[in-house]
Amino acid sequence: MISDEKRALILDKLADHVLAHGLSASSLRPLAKAAGTSDRMLLYYFTDKGALIAEVLQHIAARMVIAMEGAAAPQPLPLDVLLTRLSASLSDPGFAPYMRVFLEVASGAANGDATLARIGETIGRGFLDWGKAQLKSDTPDIDAARLMVTLEGTVFLRAIGMGDVCRTALGTTE
Repeated sequence: MISDEKRALILDKLADHVLAHGLSASSLRPLAKAAGTSDRMLLYYFTDKGALIAEVLQHIAARMVIAMEGAAAPQPLPLDVLLTRLSASLSDPGFAPYMRVFLEVASGAANGDATLARIGETIGRGFLDWGKAQLKSDTPDIDAARLMVTLEGTVFLRAIGMGDVCRTALGTTE
């Protein structure tokens, strides 16, 4: 069996590859090469490609949450303040690879890939819970849902060249 330390190192390398090249360029051979191992060993470590991709995407999501912690305030914030703060963070070029990967997950899920749909839902619910913890609200479930819908809509609209609509909706200049 693989040690936790070695597994973490492999996941870091695989996450770097997926963030740099996307899911569409993540067949077993390129992933194995990025991890410095063979495709057969990857399948030994992760059972199958679905399990491998699930763990890599969870690893990427965990990295993104750590990066988003920089945008988190020491105390919960009202929805409008948190939206502005997180929207600015997500427009940072450092977040672009994360956004591209999650748009690929959404696209795959929309095209019927049940594995990506399941992974996307798990990651999305994790972000929903994270957002809820950042909010100062009398209706945290509703406001966390609004936060997520607005931010995800912002990511989508920016990706298709409609950042101006996002700036108008959020009252920002970024």
